Amino acid sequence: MAAARRGRAGDPRAGFRRDAGEPGPAVPQGLIRAARKNGQLNLAGRDLSEVPANVWRINLDIPEEAHQNLSFGATDRWWEQTDLTKLILASNKLQCLSEDVRLLPALTVLDVHDNQLTSIPSAIGFLENLQKLNVSHNKLKNIPEELTQLRHLKSLLLQHNELSHLPDGFGQLISLEELDLSNNQLETIPSSFASLTSLVRLSLAHNQLKNLPAEISAMKSLKQLDCTKNQLETIPSELASMASLEQLYLRKNKLQYLPEFPSCKLLKELHVGENQIEVLSAEHLKHLNSLCVLELRDNKLKSLPDEITLLQGLERLDLTNNDISSLPCALGNLPQLKLLALEGNPLRTIRRDMLQKGTQELLKYLRSKIQDDITSPNEGSPVTAMTLPSESRINIHAITALKVLEYSEKRAAVIPDEIFNAVGSKSVTTVNFSKNQLNEIPKRIVELKESVCDVNLGFNKLSSISLELCTLHKLTHLDIRNNFLTSLPEEMEALIRLQIINLCFNRFKIFPNVLYRIPTLETVLLSNNQVGSIDPLQLRKMDKLGTIDLQNNDLLQVPPELGNCVNLRTLLLEGNPFRTPRGAILAKGTAAVLEYLRSRIPT
Repeated sequence: MAAARRGRAGDPRAGFRRDAGEPGPAVPQGLIRAARKNGQLNLAGRDLSEVPANVWRINLDIPEEAHQNLSFGATDRWWEQTDLTKLILASNKLQCLSEDVRLLPALTVLDVHDNQLTSIPSAIGFLENLQKLNVSHNKLKNIPEELTQLRHLKSLLLQHNELSHLPDGFGQLISLEELDLSNNQLETIPSSFASLTSLVRLSLAHNQLKNLPAEISAMKSLKQLDCTKNQLETIPSELASMASLEQLYLRKNKLQYLPEFPSCKLLKELHVGENQIEVLSAEHLKHLNSLCVLELRDNKLKSLPDEITLLQGLERLDLTNNDISSLPCALGNLPQLKLLALEGNPLRTIRRDMLQKGTQELLKYLRSKIQDDITSPNEGSPVTAMTLPSESRINIHAITALKVLEYSEKRAAVIPDEIFNAVGSKSVTTVNFSKNQLNEIPKRIVELKESVCDVNLGFNKLSSISLELCTLHKLTHLDIRNNFLTSLPEEMEALIRLQIINLCFNRFKIFPNVLYRIPTLETVLLSNNQVGSIDPLQLRKMDKLGTIDLQNNDLLQVPPELGNCVNLRTLLLEGNPFRTPRGAILAKGTAAVLEYLRSRIPT
């Protein structure tokens, strides 16, 4: 029977002795008894070359003490034992695991790391409750297909083995949240990885991968991806669509350029050191609003773009050992930057002693040089007594680095020509002329029609919208709140990309008809006007409209047909003189309001 049962009654060495031919040290009987009570057995570091049979049969065998004692206290009721749920066999000398592992179907944790295993028994497939399996630091050359049957497995650690391929059925591990395959010999990843949609952490570091399958982008929950030290020359463009990604490690590969990351809004850390990257452009940076760490050491970069200032949350920037000869002064404006590593670059514009003073002193120095990039349409000319006041407030840096043309809070009745002259051939995406005293929209705004997508003219004295504004065909966001507008021109239907329009605090008495004909609109803000009616049939045709704010208007009734606008996620109607729906219905939210309105539609 079990090894521990061979000890004689009364022998103090029972359970600790090793008989002739017994594989490695026996398991102390006290550990076995405790495991029957708490369901956990830790045999790590016991010099075992095999797992004693009584370990595999712990749930089946009648314990030795049952044959020795005729009466039992409450703590010795062996028939009330707990099935083994956690088995730790780490740091032994195991070369194989018995197929008897199937006798432990209640296991949720199996840890056999740091042994000499060359294979995993196919019986592993019987452990249907297994949630964590650690087989790292062994000598595995393959994974049995049966392992892919473990549908409840959440953590699988296979790092530091000799794996050269993975079973095609790997995608069946649908509950997997953590997978470590680092330090193996993998050359490819099965396309079935696309099914691992619960995976949060994936490490493929230190393998021989030459490419990543595009299917990897289907891992919608993935937050951490580590591909350090492979042979990657390119990254699939699909990777840029992984919206949940927070940490990406691509160090020590053969990358010559970075992909763009238009959907990686949550990416906090990007590690691409020790590659062959020569260019970092604005396109690489403009979507990385959450980035805190950018590691680019040991590449071939010759310069940094001014758009580095778009990374307002950047805390650490490592540019060690590149070919950078000068830095954009705008770097000094990064408010969160705590570490700027520049060693090993042929910098000519910054003295060595300045570099040695540390990050904060260096940033302070760069800020002091920014004045050379700001002022006057003739870039570089100093402000003098003959400089126009408007010129001295032109921020060339904002235009070139941030693509923003700003002239706000100046109480100006007109926008000076010098402001538009400063743009020149540069591309501007955002215009902010808010909080002035403009009576009309500047005609020269038409010069920005090929690039501008966000215009803010709020808090002025506009009584009409000029046709020049209607030519801005790339416009997506228009803010003209707090003006004197009573209507919108029909020509605005040419704004075929407009998504958000803010018309709050104007003098509209009806819902502007032209808005019904702009199908791209997602948000219409019309609060604090005098709107007396809306057309629910026209609104229903605006299938992208998700938000409409009609608070504090003159609506005497809400048409029941508005309830058919099922795409609306936010409908704000408070502060109008209608009697129904009552305030109690409005307080329940948009879904309740729409349901109430539908119930009032005449049949």
